Amino acid sequence: MKSIRILSSLAAVAALGLVAGCGRPQAESAAAPTEGPAPTVPAVTLTYANFPPASTFPCVQMEHWREEVETRSQGGVTVKTFPGGQLLGAKNMLDGVIDGTADIGCFAMSYHPGRFPLSEAVDQPLFFPSAACASLVLHDLIEKYQPKEFEKVEILTVFTCPPAAIMTSQEVASLADLQGLSLRVPGTMSELAKCLGAVPVGLPQSDTPPAIQKGTVKGIVSSMEVLKDMNYAAYCPYVLKVDLSVVGFAVVMNKAKFESLPPATRELLKGMAREQAEWTGKYVDGHVTEALAWATTEKGLKVNTLSAAEETELRTKLQPLVDGYVKRADTAGLPGEQIVKDVLALKEKYAGQ
Repeated sequence: MKSIRILSSLAAVAALGLVAGCGRPQAESAAAPTEGPAPTVPAVTLTYANFPPASTFPCVQMEHWREEVETRSQGGVTVKTFPGGQLLGAKNMLDGVIDGTADIGCFAMSYHPGRFPLSEAVDQPLFFPSAACASLVLHDLIEKYQPKEFEKVEILTVFTCPPAAIMTSQEVASLADLQGLSLRVPGTMSELAKCLGAVPVGLPQSDTPPAIQKGTVKGIVSSMEVLKDMNYAAYCPYVLKVDLSVVGFAVVMNKAKFESLPPATRELLKGMAREQAEWTGKYVDGHVTEALAWATTEKGLKVNTLSAAEETELRTKLQPLVDGYVKRADTAGLPGEQIVKDVLALKEKYAGQ
């Protein structure tokens, strides 16, 4: 999962003036310097923790959200951000928010197998065309079902990474080329790799480039912004673009903290959920396009796609994973088949995003 470009942080919001005093004589008021508008919400400072490095798209979206919140509240809300696990360290992001160590946190639902049965639907191989599409699908799915899996927190937004592709050190142009090929695969995509005949290998990101260089693994399954952000184009000059699974993320807030906020602040934060999901999806989709162009021009990247017949074969090979999800959802008390139908209908609705 579906991670990552070295960017500078988004520019900080300009400081706004304090509320002008009242009750002065008219002449004195006229001579006083012009001051900015009053904050639209009572002052509050929030902490926001994130697990990947600051350069990654989950952290870029965090800084965008911070900037928008501070601007729209006219300085009434200040958000202190902590990328790279700075605030929670090795502590689980979700549990760190639940216990109040951080007010807000970002995490991937697939890192918690079985804990988010509704959200897991979007992580199935349903062949989303973009992160923008998948992010809006995830948002609308959660809005419809209001799942109990988030009952301990308040959702501020959700989004996904772009669809995963297969990036390799040797050319892979067909499904036959995947047979027996060792690939670094996130745990949540291990079964997907097996269905395609590849051999999934679990490795930390930091150990993966050396393993590719040594030939221990022949490539990775990931969204393609890593070609530039983590320089994978230097180790994997071939891409099989197949739009595999996405990974869903949620930004959540400690429930007690959220409920302690003034109504205007709560309304501001909740009102940004869908907009932030769409912004994040479109941002990272654009980032993938940029990374592909860079890797092609600077590193000689070659991109392959499957024939129509092999695309059909690919979907057939991966359908058992979707069927397995339906059974798991049913076991969790959810209407698994209907959820998948809803996801596919929403996918069609947002396909142009």
